[in-house]
Amino acid sequence: QVQLVESGGGSVQAGGSLRLSCVASGYTASRYSLGWFRQAPGKEREGVASIYSDGTTKYADSVKGRFTISQDNAKKTLYLQMNSLKPEDTAMYYCAARFGGLWFVSLSATMYDTWGQGTQVTVSS
Repeated sequence: QVQLVESGGGSVQAGGSLRLSCVASGYTASRYSLGWFRQAPGKEREGVASIYSDGTTKYADSVKGRFTISQDNAKKTLYLQMNSLKPEDTAMYYCAARFGGLWFVSLSATMYDTWGQGTQVTVSS
């Protein structure tokens, strides 16, 4: 059974940085798509960044230049480095995955079939 476990959330002041991690277990596929999503209270879940196993990335316009998605295949870990954080970045952050299948990088939640439990990020002004 594939599992995703996020960590690294917390509370920071505007302008600060956080690095989120997502450890994956229970899979053997060599091709996969991974993504970070976030959901603020009263808002829909939105895609933040995506990466394919070949290293191709995609970012939401709202985080370009501030966030970096990366992966460590040996550790089976996905990262999201978040710099220059803003209060509007406050949300629950989720990692998502789809193993095998077609090549894609997508910010659409419907493309992923495995989700973590989330980690809270709070940015104060």
